Amino acid sequence: MSALWTAEELRAATGGACPDGLTADGVSIDSRTVQHGDLFVALRDARDGHEFVAHALAKGASAMVDRDMGEGPFLRVAETLQGLTALGAAGRERCGARVIAVTGSVGKTTTKEMLKRACAALGATHASVASYNNQWGVPLTLARMPRATEWAAIEIGMNHRGEIAPLSRLTRPHVALVSHVGTAHIGNLGSAEAIADEKADVAAGLLPGGVAVLPQDSPFFGRMADIAAAAGAIVVGFGESPEASARLLSYRGLEAAGEAEFELSGRYVAVRLEQPGKHMAMNALAALAAIQAAGGDAGLAAAALSGFGAGAGRGEMRRVSTPDMGTALLLDESYNASDSAVRAALGVLAQQKAKRRIAVLGDMLELGEFGPDLHAALATDVANAADLVYACGPLMGHLFAALPAAKQGAHTHDAASLAPIVSAALRDGDAVLVKGSLGMRMAEIIRAISGAQRNTA
Repeated sequence: MSALWTAEELRAATGGACPDGLTADGVSIDSRTVQHGDLFVALRDARDGHEFVAHALAKGASAMVDRDMGEGPFLRVAETLQGLTALGAAGRERCGARVIAVTGSVGKTTTKEMLKRACAALGATHASVASYNNQWGVPLTLARMPRATEWAAIEIGMNHRGEIAPLSRLTRPHVALVSHVGTAHIGNLGSAEAIADEKADVAAGLLPGGVAVLPQDSPFFGRMADIAAAAGAIVVGFGESPEASARLLSYRGLEAAGEAEFELSGRYVAVRLEQPGKHMAMNALAALAAIQAAGGDAGLAAAALSGFGAGAGRGEMRRVSTPDMGTALLLDESYNASDSAVRAALGVLAQQKAKRRIAVLGDMLELGEFGPDLHAALATDVANAADLVYACGPLMGHLFAALPAAKQGAHTHDAASLAPIVSAALRDGDAVLVKGSLGMRMAEIIRAISGAQRNTA
């Protein structure tokens, strides 16, 4: 098997210097998971990656560095993030894959995973790992892309205005997809309109003749369509609107699944997802619309997508043991949160036939001055979906105070203090939803609930 990168290619891509014969079978930025034959990129973040070069070398890796490290299997560049970005650009340039770029306030990682699964039925597929969607995650994904890749799904994220367009230009997609526009990061961008504008910038790097797949039902569809069209994109809308080119015709939600029928520019397909929620069906519709726009067979893609289930932290459903020797259904939405994502998750909780439906909610972060009101505004939806509510974080205090007393379980400052309370409160037949922003560490509550399972199983 040929190397992912030869010494000559590494030098040409980055302008760096390395010994003849140096090759890379993979690219890594984490010395803990680096593999033999990888190129370890010594980035600077909370820690300077150069501190971990020796550890990477001990595992049989080479290293991209920007300082004198002596003799060794080093690719010396001017600056490592710039070097990684240049390597990503070269990885994209040499590959003839059909590339789909995905962004959105919510749903982008799930949609990317759907694309990965569906595209695999059409040819060799490469996709972003986890949520590698920022200024180092996107070039890393492109640098890892094998030459023979036929389909690629690249996730692009943002925290501030002006971040998506450069990553789109680096990615050079054939199709740019916006899954949803919501309030995530509104504290940094200042308004929903600014968020929509930033998301629409995913079209900035489209290749000539490229397509922008946008949420037709969004109040910002026209605004985003204008931005995409100005970038030269052909605009395709998806949603329930009769005006949408890719349309959800019907949806049937079950406790642990969802069945949907779609029309894609006159072609009718059906999909069964092993995950409930109309929002999941919308993600599937967006993915299939993007594949069709990229020239793929939507029927084959839909068949491959059937059976898709959400991953850990993103809606995964599983049984856990309870302190009373019974079992409860856990809805693990612990990875992240926004008001639209919380409402979608509450809709799934409401569908569950359980003795008690319990919502465990942590703060939605990066909302700035809008935070208190956006949290309090969830109260009606939460009260309608849940019999009992546990909350953590100062912002969720606004929601908790707005709930009827009979629905109030407990409110704490952080997830660590709430975790044992929730774990001890679970009973046989419960369904429990856990959701909050990543910074709230809601995974601690998931671990506590899973620990109850280990201790009582």
